[in-house]
Amino acid sequence: MGINFDEIKKKAQETKKKAQESLGHNAGKIEQGIDKAGGFAKSKLGKHADKIDTMTTKAKDVLHKAQGSH
Repeated sequence: MGINFDEIKKKAQETKKKAQESLGHNAGKIEQGIDKAGGFAKSKLGKHADKIDTMTTKAKDVLHKAQGSH
C-alpha cells in the first residue's frame, strides 16, 4: 500500500479550480471586504494611511492574480 501521488495531484488541481471559480463568483464581495478592512485600519491608524492604501492595492492585485485575470 503506497501513496498515490497522481491521485493527490488530481485532487489538488480540482481544489485549485474550485477555489478559482469561487473567487470569480465572489470577487466583488472580497474586494468590498478588503476596502472595509482598509477603511477600518485607517480609522485606527490614520498616520499610516499611505501604507494601508498600498497594502489594500496589493491585496486586490493578489485577488485578481488568483482569479487568473492578471
